[in-house]
Amino acid sequence: MKTIYGAVIWLFSGLLPLAAVFLPKLKHFLQGRDALFSNLKKFKKSNPNPVIWVHAASLGEYEMAKPIISEIKGRRPLQPVVVSFFSPSGYDPSIKKSQPGVDFLTYLPLDRKKWAEEFVRILNPKLAIFIKYDLWFFHLEALKKRGIPYFLASANFRLDQSYFGIFGSFFRKNLEGMRWIFTQNEESVSLLEKYGIRQASRTGDTRFDRVASHASQPKSFPELAAWIGVKPVVVVGSAWEEDMNLLIPLMNEWPDYRWIVAPHDISPEPMDQWAGQLILNSSKYSQWNPHMTNEVLFIDNIGMLSSLYQFAWVAYVGGAFGKGLHNILEPLGFGVPVIFGIVNKASKFPEAEESEKQGCGFSVNSSEDLKWIFAQLQEPDFHKKAQEAANSWVTSNQGAAKKIVSKIQEMTEL
Repeated sequence: MKTIYGAVIWLFSGLLPLAAVFLPKLKHFLQGRDALFSNLKKFKKSNPNPVIWVHAASLGEYEMAKPIISEIKGRRPLQPVVVSFFSPSGYDPSIKKSQPGVDFLTYLPLDRKKWAEEFVRILNPKLAIFIKYDLWFFHLEALKKRGIPYFLASANFRLDQSYFGIFGSFFRKNLEGMRWIFTQNEESVSLLEKYGIRQASRTGDTRFDRVASHASQPKSFPELAAWIGVKPVVVVGSAWEEDMNLLIPLMNEWPDYRWIVAPHDISPEPMDQWAGQLILNSSKYSQWNPHMTNEVLFIDNIGMLSSLYQFAWVAYVGGAFGKGLHNILEPLGFGVPVIFGIVNKASKFPEAEESEKQGCGFSVNSSEDLKWIFAQLQEPDFHKKAQEAANSWVTSNQGAAKKIVSKIQEMTEL
């Protein structure tokens, strides 16, 4: 199986440049790796001390990694930390500005045996931490050959994953070599034990640490505060077309609200289309000033959303009807009740079901559902209970990063 896997990766990586001629996103994916090894060598030449390597597939996993990195730096301020990404959607926004606690950002090379061994040889980390998933066989094998301990943090396992499928015995090798696996829930620990993997424990989801920290010090937007005044605010995060089909009728019925909409796709066409369906006045943030009287504000940039929830009376988080629900923990970190679409695969988004159990999250499947729960939230007691549930749930789940780093410190020379 190892030989077959290696051949598939070799063939796949060889065909990618041909496909990239016709696919701009794939071309960007490959171009970002052009100087990968030379840049890594330059960094190591000026930073010869052993590093800690943290790998995140994309931006969402990097958010999970940040509390762990912060905890490491709190204990070892001079410890160099290198973060790698597989996807440009994680690397591109992160490389544009300084990342607290991170000494170097890089792409991860594709999982060809030669490239993986070269990457690990140059980086030569003292230990590696992988976030949630995105485990690559030859990279892990290269670490194992060098006796470098590696860990998996904020993991969430389900029976439909490759580790437990028809080729599960091969992919479970990625897990069996882990020094320790830190999971989000007890169900994941039980599933691993069923397959003979016992070096695991539930430490929780590090995103709770992240959202609590962010909620305590959000970015300041005085111009938005002036525009909002005393009006209640609904913040719509990561909106897709399917979400807006539900939301636009609701928005048209509640003109006394301020509606802040952050689309998943910030190109102008979807926003222009939605604006045309609204009877309310709207503006894009890039063309807006606080003296305008619009009720709807479209956020046509990246980076503001997580702090906008500070203004919300209630939040709606999109994506459930499409590729997957976006981060509902961000508004909950501010004690804001959150509405979202019914997810197709509940096991992939356990926080959705749990938020409903806690009484701070509400799933909808139609405009009628949305109107009903929105009306319920108009009741002061109902809204207050949802706020209290959000605060309580987030508070009770903090501390995952501390548990993870303490265990790693116990098992290694961190």
